[in-house]
Amino acid sequence: MPLPQPHRRPGRRTPSSAPADAPVTRAGRRRRTALLTSAAVALAAATGGAYAAGWGPFATGAPSSDPAALTQARAFLADWAAGRLTEAGGRTTSPAPAESTLRNFTAGLEIGKPVLTASTATTGRDGTVTVPFTAKMPVTGLGTWTYASKLPLREQPDGTWKVDWSLSLVHPKLNGTDKFRLERGTTEAVDVSGRGGAPLSGRTYPSLAPVIARLGKAAGGGPRGSVQVVDRVTGETKGTVATFGGAPARTAGGPVRTTIDPVWQAAAEKALAAKSQGKNAALVALDADTGEILAMANSPSSGFNRAVSGTYAPGSTWKIVTSTALLLKGAVEPGTVVDCPKYLTVGKQFHNVELGEHRGATFAQDFTESCNTAFISLRDKLGDREPADVARKYFGIGQKWNIGIPSFDGAAPATGDATDKAAAMIGQGKVLGNPLTMASVTATAASGTFRQPTLLPGTHGTTTTTPLPKDVTDRLRAMMRATVTEGTAKGLADLPGGVGAKTGTAEVSEQAPNNGWVAAHRGGIAVAAVVEGGLSGSASAVPLVHDVLAAVPADRS
Repeated sequence: MPLPQPHRRPGRRTPSSAPADAPVTRAGRRRRTALLTSAAVALAAATGGAYAAGWGPFATGAPSSDPAALTQARAFLADWAAGRLTEAGGRTTSPAPAESTLRNFTAGLEIGKPVLTASTATTGRDGTVTVPFTAKMPVTGLGTWTYASKLPLREQPDGTWKVDWSLSLVHPKLNGTDKFRLERGTTEAVDVSGRGGAPLSGRTYPSLAPVIARLGKAAGGGPRGSVQVVDRVTGETKGTVATFGGAPARTAGGPVRTTIDPVWQAAAEKALAAKSQGKNAALVALDADTGEILAMANSPSSGFNRAVSGTYAPGSTWKIVTSTALLLKGAVEPGTVVDCPKYLTVGKQFHNVELGEHRGATFAQDFTESCNTAFISLRDKLGDREPADVARKYFGIGQKWNIGIPSFDGAAPATGDATDKAAAMIGQGKVLGNPLTMASVTATAASGTFRQPTLLPGTHGTTTTTPLPKDVTDRLRAMMRATVTEGTAKGLADLPGGVGAKTGTAEVSEQAPNNGWVAAHRGGIAVAAVVEGGLSGSASAVPLVHDVLAAVPADRS
């Protein structure tokens, strides 16, 4: 016996001898229903009771949604978001009222282009398909008004689907008696000051403009406002559906105090403007005795704060940390001979900048000339986790610093294989940092103790570190000083104050030019800078730091 045709939902036309547009009588509907019911029972018998598995009109779960309904819902939302309101209205059961409401809904609310996102559809027992959606309405100068609503869709006699129009689908609180109104509060500025109460402004110090705005907003400054539900006739406020901005700015507490030193900040801004040559660059100066950030500058000055949030391979400036690990273990002394060949292969070929070599060099000379192959040759002197453990234990790298604004506080994960370990010895691979982290590394090496970097006085992180032994600190300082007097940082040699430094040239990719680095200290101040695509630290980053140190008297260090 041939199987009968499967059951179709009401509203779907079935093939028949009658023309497609022929009217269907009530008696005809009864006869068709009886035939379909008989066919369904026969199909259930023929398939061994498939209805028990949840098929057909007796299923215990909700029927699946028609894909055409979800397509129509998404099309409606797309037209609404794009401002095609006539088309959006045409997808509803009441085109003219729908178009009018959508057009007037945002009047006076100063809303830009909305983002409307549909989620999973569900089907009710009566066949109505419901499509929840999230609306994100950007309010000019304030933020985003986000809310959730639902689109009901019903199948029409012709088999198409339309949004079953009602005011509440636009927003759950929209109805015939209420509407929405935007209220703006007064914009209050919050002053920000540096060391000694000196006022800081983005006009004077362009690199600080984004930071000042962020600190001011956190203190309650900036624009405020709300979207309110009001009576259409009386204007009486009935509730609030969205608020923007924080509490009113503090007044009695005075300006937001920071650790920025205007002298150091001005020097950093000027140096980047003069020596970055249009490249992305960043610099940080901090007090080694307190961890206070004295300067934070970026080129370009607006936008991303690469000085404290950048993620770069620190290159050979990381050899400060690697040297610390080797000295702590007694694996080498400054006078130990560690040959520096042009090439060394560990899974891949490593080489020195400009393919230099120093046969018979001592470890101290390898440091001052930044010999990659020499440092990589010492990799087996350290356990796989030792460099990472030293970075965390003594330099705080990998711990959360909480400087007062968002920052990336460095990464030095344990190495996975010999090639990774070789790369990590010279600040490549998975080792990451930025001028903030490398200024802190330099401050720790020079002072012997890690100090939590901070932009806000009194802000303390949860780092736990151990001071370096004095003999290790003494040897690090001596090698960094030699790097200035006779090594790759000779560009700083004419400066007073016993400057010590370590340069770095970090590979980015085979196609991109290297980044240039330098990390230096003078007295109690540490400075680090990076120049993207600067080719080498000596050529690009050293001149930046030279200008900064030359502009600030040595007695301020």
